[in-house]
Amino acid sequence: MLRERRQHPRYAISRVAKFQSDSHSLARDLLITDISRQGARLFADGIEVPDQFHLTITGKTGVRCECKVVWRLGGEIGVTFVGKGLGDLRL
Repeated sequence: MLRERRQHPRYAISRVAKFQSDSHSLARDLLITDISRQGARLFADGIEVPDQFHLTITGKTGVRCECKVVWRLGGEIGVTFVGKGLGDLRL
């Protein structure tokens, strides 16, 4: 049986978010498929996503966080949030 290695529970969602590699680049859409306080699984098939970028998530309160890619598998991307993470998730 596999042991869960994550520190925080993940929540399955299907939410469109935007990413930017820097403040001067055009924001592009991608899909968040699950999320926790410290990271997320994103789906961005056919889109070039850099190793580090800013992610903007809209919801009850807008959230902008810096992300670092930790794994890639086809169009799926696992990221960790740089800095504080998301804290209290209220998407």
